[in-house]
Amino acid sequence: MKRHEFLRELHKVSANRNYLEIGVNDGRSLRLSRVPSIAVDPAFKVVSELKCDVHLVKATSDDFFARDNPLAHLKGGRHPLRNLRRGRSPIGHWRRTTLDLSFIDGMHLFEYALRDFMNVEKHSDWSSVIVLDDMLPRSVDEAARDRHTTAWTGDVYKITEVLARYRPDLVTVLVDTQPTGQLVIFGADPDNTVLHDKYDEIMTEYKVPDPQKVPEAILERAGAVPPEALLEAGFWRALAPARNRGLPRRVGWEPLRRALEQVGGGARTVERWTPERATRHDPQQSAFGRRTA
Repeated sequence: MKRHEFLRELHKVSANRNYLEIGVNDGRSLRLSRVPSIAVDPAFKVVSELKCDVHLVKATSDDFFARDNPLAHLKGGRHPLRNLRRGRSPIGHWRRTTLDLSFIDGMHLFEYALRDFMNVEKHSDWSSVIVLDDMLPRSVDEAARDRHTTAWTGDVYKITEVLARYRPDLVTVLVDTQPTGQLVIFGADPDNTVLHDKYDEIMTEYKVPDPQKVPEAILERAGAVPPEALLEAGFWRALAPARNRGLPRRVGWEPLRRALEQVGGGARTVERWTPERATRHDPQQSAFGRRTA
């Protein structure tokens, strides 16, 4: 499955209410959105027809996130009915705006991709879905920081290792899409400051000159799951309702984590998340079923 096909299906299964894209280029990925969207690129050249209410931001992502209210376009105004007509929450003006689906495909250098994730996470929640592109380079040359190939991923693949090391609270799923794979991240915590606190330490270790020492596991796509395995997982049917009714992290995240770890491990058995099923201890507590893929 090609990356844009995967992203199209991700829009469907996540039932996202809004969308953020970093790195627009010609608009081929942005055209998949049908919800209120923000797209950020300092030099976009959109040639695709767009079918969403979008704010095109001609700026670097760092500059965009430095604004006082970067997600103002998604918030809506004070008029509830007008907000509904524009695909926004009727009371969104008075609530924190949380990103449902974000796609990071900006500058193909590790430090930029890491900062993009850090900034996106500040505006996300445990039920948000964050996707990073170009996470499975096919060669050391393609993964170089100094571009010298036609197809180029840069060294953004390092994000996978950094998150595993510094943010084990997250669940990351490498997806074997063509041509250069994607990383899907669940469990965002806007209050977590580890990456910010350790940023200089991370840069010292991971920002190194070419040639990059790309792990064999990355080049061989070891552990990357087929896109269909993630898209067909049972938890999606419950994620959107839980997110839309504001299920708190303490109730929803751990059950979702367990389901995701089954998918991420490439198991043929995946968990089905059913938060509608209550427990004796908490009437809102999520529960699980199990099905065979």
